[in-house]
Amino acid sequence: MDEMATSSAAENDDRLDGTRDGTPEPADGIREPAEPAGDAPAGRDRTIRGAALLATLIALPVTLLVAVLAFTRLSPAEPAAAPSPTAARVQSTAPVEMAAPALAARPATVCRALLSQLPPTIRDRAQRPVTAGPEQNAAYGDPAITVACGGTEPAIPPTDEVWTVNRVCWHSVEQDDATVLTAVDRETPVTVRVPRSFEQPLQWVAPVSSAIVASVPSGGDVPAGCRA
Repeated sequence: MDEMATSSAAENDDRLDGTRDGTPEPADGIREPAEPAGDAPAGRDRTIRGAALLATLIALPVTLLVAVLAFTRLSPAEPAAAPSPTAARVQSTAPVEMAAPALAARPATVCRALLSQLPPTIRDRAQRPVTAGPEQNAAYGDPAITVACGGTEPAIPPTDEVWTVNRVCWHSVEQDDATVLTAVDRETPVTVRVPRSFEQPLQWVAPVSSAIVASVPSGGDVPAGCRA
């Protein structure tokens, strides 16, 4: 009896030892060797990381190639020229035909002084050469605004209007193709001819007025409308 009890106890111990690792005992008593618990997950991690790295290495050149192709398509073949801040006005540079009557010594001196004070442009109209009398004549733009110094002072009817522009008294006469303005409060007359295509002709004589004040002395019979 004791030997049988001992044998049964030993068998029970063997069964317990076979199930202590949590794995059921097979019916035939033959157990397959178990794979190490940590090897399988580590292998899968290395496989996943390798696949991800390979995908990144493949995707990066493709992304760069797409970006280069897109930039090449969107970029113009030649860089666009920077817009000019102010486009230059196209005008004739041919000499403007003007008469040059003979002047006495004093008017000739005054006119030379005036011509030296005239600006190179009137607003956006550049000065042009003249056919005669560059010491007493000037022209600007196309069609040309002309400035003539000297000559006979016009007779001004009492009812005519006069205007003061930059301290110079101007009398105007309307012609078919131009407005003719004459400075009538100076010892030597100065005449500015403004084509009819130019609006508000008095605005065009403002730079000439400044040159007259600097070079042509006051004198003559100043019309009442221009007296201070």
